[in-house]
Amino acid sequence: MDVIVAIAPWLVAMLLLVACSGMFSASEAAFFYLKLEDRKRFRKGTTAQRAAAALLSDPDRLLSAILFWNLMVNVAYFAVASIVGLRLQNTVGSTYATIFSSLSLLVIIFFSEMLPKSLAVLRAPTLAAFLAVPIAFAVRVIDPIRPIMRGVSTLSQRLIWPRFEAEPYMQVSDLERAIQMSMQSSTVLEQEEMALRGIVSLSDSLAQEMMRPRMRYKMFQPPVSLKDLDAEMTPSGYLLIADEQGDDVVSAINLIDATELPANNLEAFAQEVLVFPWCAKASEVFQQMMSTENEVAAVVNELGETIGVITLRDLMETIFSYTHGRSERILQRKTFEEQEDGSYLISGMTSVRRLAKHFELELPETRHATINGILQEELEHIPEVEDVVEWGPFHFEVVEQHSEGHILVRLTKRQEEE
Repeated sequence: MDVIVAIAPWLVAMLLLVACSGMFSASEAAFFYLKLEDRKRFRKGTTAQRAAAALLSDPDRLLSAILFWNLMVNVAYFAVASIVGLRLQNTVGSTYATIFSSLSLLVIIFFSEMLPKSLAVLRAPTLAAFLAVPIAFAVRVIDPIRPIMRGVSTLSQRLIWPRFEAEPYMQVSDLERAIQMSMQSSTVLEQEEMALRGIVSLSDSLAQEMMRPRMRYKMFQPPVSLKDLDAEMTPSGYLLIADEQGDDVVSAINLIDATELPANNLEAFAQEVLVFPWCAKASEVFQQMMSTENEVAAVVNELGETIGVITLRDLMETIFSYTHGRSERILQRKTFEEQEDGSYLISGMTSVRRLAKHFELELPETRHATINGILQEELEHIPEVEDVVEWGPFHFEVVEQHSEGHILVRLTKRQEEE
């Protein structure tokens, strides 16, 4: 009994250290298990949720602090356990001291690692918000020594990899050849090859070629309610909210992945869209979307006017589908529909780059990215049915014109060019 009384303060200290270690372990799992939708919701949530979102804006800082404090607490725990073990060895023998040390190890493994992390994975949003304030305080406490920690980390890396050098810059053509060689050696599966080609295609495409034209999406002016949707999905899959003038898209909500939306004032829950010029690379748009967790980008012309939008879902379909054309994504039809007479029906939004790649031809230089642009320049007016244009090796004839601005063109390859 005297032994228990003597070690009781140390046992209480060990329990407190186990609780602290469990808190840091749970916070690590909870914060980094949050889904994209949870992070977006936290940015406009309660004070604790906004604090959690702020911590996740710098994940390296957050993870370094959690690991630092968890390590310090565990070291303190084992130091106290060693003191108790020595006292037990001196009073009741080495057998009880060994049993106590083994139980101490099992306790910290189960109650400060396994159990907290398992609970955090199941209740990540709740625990992340609950632990945001104490974790934010712990992060700020070690901010003064973070430069030292970074310096030690950098020094260790240079000592371990003293001759580590960056790889030489690779061109897109190098990646295309690598993909082709991998397919010849059967080292890349068909699905992987498709995804790789889709990623490479983003590097070759402009934002103007990937965007949904202004006539192919619907905007809503605030205030926006669920009644405005008429229980129908928008063409883009996103609720696009315009500014007060109704000219530009300023924010958006992913309707496909949304699990719960308020009945009114949807604009308050929308996420601000990115803005890119028409000449930006599609790969840059995709990279910014992934780094900022924004799913919609507005494409503007030289005058700053919105001419289209690009959604993350559109880019993902381009990467992970066998067909990479806008006709397949937006119009749900083949880009090149071959007819019995050898001609092709194509959409006016088909890109010149895709046209050249399909026919494996070098086409005349043009500042336009789509067939629509070429027709407008040659005709000097909006294309109408029965308009005919001779351009390069092709003969274009407008056969359909729709109210949404979409036109269908009959393409014939001229005989003298074959």
